[in-house]
Amino acid sequence: MILLVSVRAFEKQLFYDPFLVYFEGDYMKSALPEFDNLKLFFGLSFRFFLNTILSLGILYFLFRDKEMISFASILYLSLFIILIASFFCMLLFFENQENLLLFYVRRFLIQPLFLILFIPAFYYQKLNK
Repeated sequence: MILLVSVRAFEKQLFYDPFLVYFEGDYMKSALPEFDNLKLFFGLSFRFFLNTILSLGILYFLFRDKEMISFASILYLSLFIILIASFFCMLLFFENQENLLLFYVRRFLIQPLFLILFIPAFYYQKLNK
């Protein structure tokens, strides 16, 4: 958990993300910031996979089930592909029309929100076995 907090605490030093400052302000009315597509892709990907590895470690620590971790890994990869494609489609094709949706898709990419969803789901699954 400390490592997940550290990722958040040092986000400005570790990752290229011009949207960190953008979404702190009045982003509904502001123009999108200038950004480098490739650097943004790698920055978001690195952060997502760092959070994913840490989250999988927490899930393994809690449940000690390799099948569950394999399933979670497939889910994380699938969700990453869907979210990163959605993020860049919205960013490149909708410009300032979908800022709120862009905010939430990015939130799922940069925060370990899936961990919060997977813990109760896997716990419930474990109880039903």
